[in-house]
Amino acid sequence: MLPTSLEEWLAHCERLHPKTIDMTLDRVITLRDRLGLKFEPPVVMVAGTNGKGSTCAMLESIALQAGYRVGLYIKPHLVHFQERCRVGGESVSAESLLPYFAAVEGARGDLTLSYFEFTTLAIMLRLAAEPLDLVILEVGLGGRLDAVNVVDADCAVITSIDLDHTEYLGPDRESVGREKAGIMRAGRTVVVSDPVPPASLAARAAEIGADLRQLGRDFTYSGDRQQWQWSGRERRFSGMAYPALRGVNQLLNAAGVLAVFEVLYERLPISAQAVRNGLAMVELPGRFQVLAGQPNLVLDVAHNPHAVAALAQNLDQMGFFPRTHAVFGAMADKDLAGIFQKMAPLVDVWHFCDLEIPRAAKAEALLAQFEELRSAGSLKPPKELSLQVHASPADALAAAAVGADPADRILVFGSFYTVGGVLKNGVPRLQAGKPPQTSIALS
Repeated sequence: MLPTSLEEWLAHCERLHPKTIDMTLDRVITLRDRLGLKFEPPVVMVAGTNGKGSTCAMLESIALQAGYRVGLYIKPHLVHFQERCRVGGESVSAESLLPYFAAVEGARGDLTLSYFEFTTLAIMLRLAAEPLDLVILEVGLGGRLDAVNVVDADCAVITSIDLDHTEYLGPDRESVGREKAGIMRAGRTVVVSDPVPPASLAARAAEIGADLRQLGRDFTYSGDRQQWQWSGRERRFSGMAYPALRGVNQLLNAAGVLAVFEVLYERLPISAQAVRNGLAMVELPGRFQVLAGQPNLVLDVAHNPHAVAALAQNLDQMGFFPRTHAVFGAMADKDLAGIFQKMAPLVDVWHFCDLEIPRAAKAEALLAQFEELRSAGSLKPPKELSLQVHASPADALAAAAVGADPADRILVFGSFYTVGGVLKNGVPRLQAGKPPQTSIALS
């Protein structure tokens, strides 16, 4: 008896394979061929440590403003699984995914697919069935052995490179770069928006004959406080407002996005107005998302030291707040010491929380590690510091709101499960001294 709902299918996928992450492509390639999975429109594949989601969102927004029908696979989701599959700028319905889960199940035979492999195949089949002008696929972990990489991209994008998932990708940026470079294809273009990329990217491009377009050499950007401009090998855009996505690194991501559209111009021409409108209207929940209120609420899925360093810089540029309250939950395998070292000077009250996933660190363990680092002199927190533990992100946010003054700010950061945990019942509306209420629910 086949599952009859998306929730049942996802539970089925979780039971199939003994490993959450299985770094091979053989089974997915076999299923791709059995299913006849292929895309007719141009495919852009986006890999990197940080900036992937923002890059995908800007690619989608600009293409939509140019009048194109876009399919996007982006991950992970914050609240609902179907957020991972977008067509025409909207998440598809859960029901529309069911036939494609059934197709993967019918084709796999005795092959055991991981959750990620199974769901990736189902979503890509769903997108391939649509009449699209552009397909955008976000890589999950790494690149070379990621399930998305069974598709040949017309243009690959590699965003910032930093250390994450070192047990799978290697101990340094060069090793991580080699894994990300696996999405390159001979004779096709790869756009690199990392301003100081590891040498392994250029080495791989030269080895296979890929057309490498590097920020600072093949495309550049500049700007002042009001506007910015971009120039590539053949095209230029000027007089552009800054992207609607907040953060110090968004121009790096936007510059790489415009390099992609230069590569695809013969097949997907875009106007300067589409670029301006797309950047002005782009949205991506949970990426330095600031919700005005009393207190202010900031949501950010930064969960490695590189992303947290950018978050710290963004917070520092927000202006003065008497106190910052942080709701934090993360996976146990993250560089928690590196995260705490960068954030400790900015946070007055920590609300550590449990997450509903076995890989997550317990709130008590987060507290213990923070205390250990503080005792060793590795952290520089404010003199008046408060540390609390909670059973969930929602409980932690409620406690933070009750303890905050109107002029304070509350930061929810770390895992997608942390940010998703405070959004699952809708976008919180805060009033100092009271538990949060919710407004519009995420669909």
